[in-house]
Amino acid sequence: MIRSRRRLGPCVLILALAVNGAATQVPGPATTDVPSRLTDQEFWRLIDDLSEQDGQFGGNLISNELAFAQVIPDLVARAMPGGVYLGVGPEQNFTYVAALKPRIAFITDIRRENLQLHLLYKALFELSADRADFVSRLFTKKRPAGLTSTSSVSDLMGAFWTTASSDEAAFSANLNVIIDLLTRTHAWPLSAEDLDGIARAYRAFYWYGPSMGPAASLSLNTAGVGGGGPTFRDLMVEADASGHGLSFLGSEERFAVVKDLQSRNLVVPVVGNFSGTKALRAIGGYLKNHRATVGVFYLSNVENYLRRDGSWPDFCANVATMPLEELSVFVRVRYTSVTLYRSGVLDSPFPSAASIVPIAGEIENCGG
Repeated sequence: MIRSRRRLGPCVLILALAVNGAATQVPGPATTDVPSRLTDQEFWRLIDDLSEQDGQFGGNLISNELAFAQVIPDLVARAMPGGVYLGVGPEQNFTYVAALKPRIAFITDIRRENLQLHLLYKALFELSADRADFVSRLFTKKRPAGLTSTSSVSDLMGAFWTTASSDEAAFSANLNVIIDLLTRTHAWPLSAEDLDGIARAYRAFYWYGPSMGPAASLSLNTAGVGGGGPTFRDLMVEADASGHGLSFLGSEERFAVVKDLQSRNLVVPVVGNFSGTKALRAIGGYLKNHRATVGVFYLSNVENYLRRDGSWPDFCANVATMPLEELSVFVRVRYTSVTLYRSGVLDSPFPSAASIVPIAGEIENCGG
């Protein structure tokens, strides 16, 4: 059951007042005036307005998190309808977006490479008619015969697993279509660095294929094939207790949710440090200006690094400036020793469990 929404208690509003100079407004989603579509100019201007200077962090092209999708049924049951989704990292955000159906999504990452990766994904969503078309373009593989809208995600990924990659000419042709969509159709002023980053990310998917693991990198290292962690296929075939696919490729309906938001420019990649002085506060300002409320903030395991370097209070203070409700939640992952599907016990643990935590309780004492 989705609980009724209640406003944050006085202690949280006082904290917001101290941080932001004025009490954070907490409107209900029904009153939001988030646009139903961003123009291409609005989309790019928003990226520029919200983003910070990019920073350095160990990059990853796909998630290294096992079972992060398992919290989705509980998350959907308790999430506010029509909220805003905030996240970090690569493709796992699409799985949350597909389930939550937010008004708008912001994906904030300290690496500009992640923004470039999301622009690549955006183009692929827009160009692809369905899941099989998407996977075909993502890995530059011909679409196997027999895949339909009702094919299970296991059948989908299994079919591409055994399909050979197409030749270099096909890859170049696909890349040209992607770049043309971004620079001509959308007319975004991508720099040479951005264009190179998009091309390098796309080549990595071509080089590794569906067996790419969390060690996959733009350097095309051999450790990225499997590498002891979940492969792209493993992440896509996660299912609930009834066997229904949880990932954004779990069904045509889930894929269509993300494709629709992408086509309306409502999945916005942002370059920013969670404990920095601009990005998160600027996102919060945008949401307040449009009477929107944070519903879910997916953190991955970024907090571990923020606590390690002593900047968690800065991140907490940034979040305190955002428009929140009692149902606003963090989703975080944690590391445990796990047994992988086929590989036995991992030599080193990967994030393998997720939890849902109300944001209000977390920001009552940002110095804690």
